[in-house]
Amino acid sequence: MGVERMAGSNPEFGMAEPADWIGRDHADLKHLNCIFTRVHWPQDKCVLDYCDRHGILMQTEVPAWGSDTFQGMGPQPDADIMENGLEQLREMIARDRNHPCLVVWGLCNEIGGQDPPASQFAKHMLREAKKLDAGRLCSYASNSLDSTPERDVAGLMDFIEANEYFGTWAPGSAEDAAGYLEGIHAAFPDKPIVISEYGYCACTEDRPEGDEPRMEILRTHDLVIRAREYIAGAIFFCYNDYRTHVGDRGMGVLKQRVHGVVDVYGTKKQSYELLRRESSPIELRSLENHLNNFQVILGTRGDVPMYRLRGYTLRGTFYGQGDIPVEHQEVAIPELLPASLARFELKFTQSEVPVCIRFDVIRPTGFSALSFDWRP
Repeated sequence: MGVERMAGSNPEFGMAEPADWIGRDHADLKHLNCIFTRVHWPQDKCVLDYCDRHGILMQTEVPAWGSDTFQGMGPQPDADIMENGLEQLREMIARDRNHPCLVVWGLCNEIGGQDPPASQFAKHMLREAKKLDAGRLCSYASNSLDSTPERDVAGLMDFIEANEYFGTWAPGSAEDAAGYLEGIHAAFPDKPIVISEYGYCACTEDRPEGDEPRMEILRTHDLVIRAREYIAGAIFFCYNDYRTHVGDRGMGVLKQRVHGVVDVYGTKKQSYELLRRESSPIELRSLENHLNNFQVILGTRGDVPMYRLRGYTLRGTFYGQGDIPVEHQEVAIPELLPASLARFELKFTQSEVPVCIRFDVIRPTGFSALSFDWRP
């Protein structure tokens, strides 16, 4: 699982983002348990360097967006549009191909992949990408799979990417999302599906502003995603409210779409912590205290996101009188397969009753994958 960040959204910097702001935001992505992200256009090299060093897999893409791009064209895309796309693809691959974080070349986004010129555009882009870099996966984020998905050019890609916005951009509910995904799977039964975007924006008149609807979308749609073993991943859209000339809120430099779990300045909303928990590969199953000897049972997920855990530790910090951290205990977590349980004991030497014990499951990279508290 992962979440997408829209660069250039802090009005203090615009697209001239300093390296420390890029690092801050991507450390946030790590805290949100982001394993796989997607970006709508080629990124500052600082972004790619961070993802290389800290283990965030990425899909970067040519910013060919929207079905309007191909309106009025014949069966083939206009030559200038086609050459522009191919040139951007060549430049992107030439510059970025040696970054290990890049696992997917994104060829385009929401182009209307059943329209003949759009379909031909994606086919030409796919052919060029495979000629230049045969070993990497290629895909495109489709929003045209809701009917006759078998006709969509998405079927030629290495895996299927589907944008899913029932309850936001499209009317409907999580149940409608389930039917949508079942239809895609029936059309492409041998290919994994990645939800390339899902989330909540108060972008239509019937959708109320506020973070609670975003949290409800996250909870209910994740249940739909997890119930289907052919779903290989899901990218929440998005990390931040983002500035755009087609924004629904704000004016001037604050014209934006309110789509994120943080605002344009990076201030966290309630949905931030929910996204972090939903994206964690491990869950708390049981926690008991016996005279400051804590028994903890952790379970790894058997659905998205599920992967083998190696080199993790369980850390406990004892907060005593005055909310002062006074003792620290750690225990190694053995290698854990998906859908497994493990029991741990953390014994503190303090005789006082703690104000709080803060527990963290720490990745081998030092980032926390899960946090939970015990209070008397």
